[in-house]
Amino acid sequence: MRQLGFGLGLRPEHYQAALEGGHRIDWFEVTTENFLVPGGKPLHYLERVRERWPVAMHGVSLSVGSTAPLDFDYLRAVRELARRFEPEAISDHLCWTGVGAVNLHDLMPLPFTEEAVRHVAARVRETQDFLGSRILLENVSSYLAFAGAEMREWEFAANVCEAADCLLLLDVNNVYVNSVNHAFDAREYLASIPRERVAQLHLAGHSREGDWLIDTHDAPVCEAVWGLYETAIARFPHAAVTIERDGHIPPLAELVAELDCARARAASPLGEAA
Repeated sequence: MRQLGFGLGLRPEHYQAALEGGHRIDWFEVTTENFLVPGGKPLHYLERVRERWPVAMHGVSLSVGSTAPLDFDYLRAVRELARRFEPEAISDHLCWTGVGAVNLHDLMPLPFTEEAVRHVAARVRETQDFLGSRILLENVSSYLAFAGAEMREWEFAANVCEAADCLLLLDVNNVYVNSVNHAFDAREYLASIPRERVAQLHLAGHSREGDWLIDTHDAPVCEAVWGLYETAIARFPHAAVTIERDGHIPPLAELVAELDCARARAASPLGEAA
């Protein structure tokens, strides 16, 4: 994945505003499943966006950690979409989303074991061979931990990427959320991830429910996550950066202002010193 700069997750609320121009947006990330359709408004706007900006495809349905067989009908549709729009990257999540024909419509965490590393890595390699492209896997937020873990979350992510020879989409908000929920040092997480594996960073907001943080993507990036981002962008200076918003979506200009903040913090003395 080439050095793309600073982008936004493209949402239907912003289709027209994005095309009207005048915004400092280097690229857009699109939710893959929104465009696996034969026609209509989503593809119309994606064609127009793609004429002007690089795009990356970000999926939620690969279920790479499941024990169910890979869904090759889904992968075939993803491959065709990628051939049509030539994205800079194809990504999904380091998780499972269901078994058999049941989709839980959630990003479920995996046990941090050697067996799980081998299982996921084999499925990633098969996926990459089918798509003809290296993929990125995103670390997910979680609210429980499996008994019998053999490694820490960051070791698991790094080991999967190494065994599968794929890349990591490092969600900084998810690192922070999990560090609170599971009481670990978020900066130790960042320091333990190999630099060469991180191709993209995600930023988003979260909410609090009692003692738990929930990855809701419905609020601005908070100051604690901004601070962690400064550490992340210092360690991974060539990573593309994306801000996501999926709820309480504000006018595009407000998200562009957040994106400008990400640019400014990437150019801070902390970033220059790393």
